[in-house]
Amino acid sequence: MWIEPYAAIGATVLIAITVAIGMLVIAHTIGPKRHGPVKDTPYESGMPPLIDTHRRFHIRFYIVAMLFMLFDVELIFIWPWAVSFHEAATTQAVIPLNHGTDVGKGFLLIAMGFFFLLLLFGLLYEWKKGAFEWD
Repeated sequence: MWIEPYAAIGATVLIAITVAIGMLVIAHTIGPKRHGPVKDTPYESGMPPLIDTHRRFHIRFYIVAMLFMLFDVELIFIWPWAVSFHEAATTQAVIPLNHGTDVGKGFLLIAMGFFFLLLLFGLLYEWKKGAFEWD
């Protein structure tokens, strides 16, 4: 049956959800119920807040975070390509695609070169726009 390989994953997810809900219920039922101004004050790493927690950050922080996410996610796309390229390069074989055609290591190398050119273009574009200047 098609669901058997996923039984272990489903059991793990079910156990994780059960443990999380159980811990929340136990903490709510047997935990302390005292509230007050000192107890309800937010803190950061055990320290009382020194400034307003709702202050605005400059947009550059968000731009750098988005650029980090962009280039970090690109690495996720490089990993399967590297595995396929290694297989094609070491076995001198071709990689079958879903629609019946086969590709070799030359096609894979050209495709990744185009991918890196797009990344380089994006990086140069952001550099020219001044996303990396902090003055």
